[in-house]
Amino acid sequence: MEHVQKSALFETMPIPRAVLALSVPTVLSSLVMVLYNLADTYFVGRLNDPVQNSAVTLAAPVLLAFNAVNNLFGVGASSMMSRALGSKNFDTVRRSSAFGFYCALICGALFSVAATLFRPALLVLLGADAVTTQATSQYLHWTVTFGAVPAILNVVLAYLVRAEGATLHASIGTMSGCALNIVLDPIFILSWGLDMGAAGAGLATFLSNCVACLYFFVLLLVRRGRTYVCLNPALARPQGAIVRGVFGVGVPASIQNLLNVTGMTVLNNFTSVFGPDAIAAMGISYKISMIPMYIAMGVSQGLMPLVSYNYGAGNVPRLKRAVLFAAKISLAFMTAVTVCYFFASGTLVGLFMKTEAVVAYGSRLLRYMCLAQPFLCLDFLAVGVFQACGLGRYSLLFAVLRKIVLEIPALYVLNRLFPLYGLACAQPVAEVVLAGAAVIILARLFRRMDAEGTPLAQGRR
Repeated sequence: MEHVQKSALFETMPIPRAVLALSVPTVLSSLVMVLYNLADTYFVGRLNDPVQNSAVTLAAPVLLAFNAVNNLFGVGASSMMSRALGSKNFDTVRRSSAFGFYCALICGALFSVAATLFRPALLVLLGADAVTTQATSQYLHWTVTFGAVPAILNVVLAYLVRAEGATLHASIGTMSGCALNIVLDPIFILSWGLDMGAAGAGLATFLSNCVACLYFFVLLLVRRGRTYVCLNPALARPQGAIVRGVFGVGVPASIQNLLNVTGMTVLNNFTSVFGPDAIAAMGISYKISMIPMYIAMGVSQGLMPLVSYNYGAGNVPRLKRAVLFAAKISLAFMTAVTVCYFFASGTLVGLFMKTEAVVAYGSRLLRYMCLAQPFLCLDFLAVGVFQACGLGRYSLLFAVLRKIVLEIPALYVLNRLFPLYGLACAQPVAEVVLAGAAVIILARLFRRMDAEGTPLAQGRR
C-alpha cells in the first residue's frame, strides 16, 4: 500500500499538489535551516563583540565545504535512487543508498582528521589574523573536529529518505536538529549561560547534528521492510553502474560546492582588509540573504524526486509541467522578497548587531546582495533538473560559469572600482547571466526530450 501511495504521488497526482507535497516540507526544513544558520550569528551578535562574530563568518567556508561530501553522495545517490524507482529497479535503489551512506561516513571522518591536522594553515587560508584566530579555532574545534561526521550524515540521510518521496520525514529529521541548536545556542553562548561565545555556538551545532542523525537511524529501524533506504554494509560494495550513476551526478555537484567554498574564501579575504566591523557586517548580510536562497533551494530539492522518477519512467510531459509550475511560484516569491529586503535592509541588519558601523556597512551590502535573488531561483531550479536527470555535466558547467568565469573575477574587478561594496555586487552580476543560460538550456533540453524521449524510455522501446 505504501508503494502504491508513493507511485500515485509521482505518477498521477495533479502537478500543483505533487510539487507542493514534495516541496513544502523541504522548504519548511530549509527555513528551519536558515534559522539554525542565523541563530549562531544572532546570539553571538548579542555579545556585541565583532571578533566573536567574525569567527563564525570566517569559519563558514569550512562548514560550507561539508556540502561537497553531501552533494557527492547525497545528491548523487538520491538521484540514482529516484531514477531507479521510476524504472522499478528496486535492488539498485537499495544498493545506491548503502553505497552513498558509507562513502559519506568515511569521507566525513577523513575531513575531520585533515581539518584538525592542518588547522594552523587552514586558519591562515580563511583570512583569520592575530585578533580572530583563537575564536575561529575554538568554533572549528566543535563544528569540524567533532562535528564533521554527524553534520554530513545528517544531510546525506535526509537526501536518501527524500529520494523515495518521504519528504516529511526528511524534513522532520533535519528540523529536529535545527530546533535543538536554536534552543542550545543562547545557553552555550551568552554570559547568563555557559558564556562560551563562538565556541558555544560550535558545541550547540555539534550536539544538534548528533540528534538529527539519531532521528534518521531510529526512523530507518522502525520502517525496516517498508523503505528502500538500506544501510546494510554488505550492499555498499561498489558496482560499476551504481558508481557511475552516483558519481556522474555527485562529482559535478561536489565540484560546484567546492567552487562556492573558494568564492566565499576569496570574499572573506577581501573583506578582512576592512577590519572586524566589515567582516561582521558581511557575514550578517550574507546570512540574511540566505533566507530566500534556502527557500529556492528547498523548492529545487523537493522537486528533484518527482523529476527523477518521471525521467526514469519516460513521462516527459509530466516532468515539464512540474518544472514550469515550480519556476512560477519560485520567481514570484523571490521577486517579492527582493523588494522587501531592499527597503528594510538597515532594520534587518540591526536585528543582529547594534554596533553603528556594522549596521551602516551591512545595510548597503544587503541592498546589493538581494538583487541576485529573482535570478538565483532560476539557476537553482535548472541545476536541480540537471541533477535529477543524471546530467551532471550541465550542473558542472553552471558551477564553472558562476564562480570561475563570472563571480570570482567580478569580486576582483568590482572591489577595485567600489571598495568593499563592490564585493556584494558580484553575485547579482553572475546570477543575471546564469538565469539567462538556465532558460536557454532548459528550453533546449525539453525540446530534445520531446523529440527523442529520455534514455531509459528509449531503452524500453
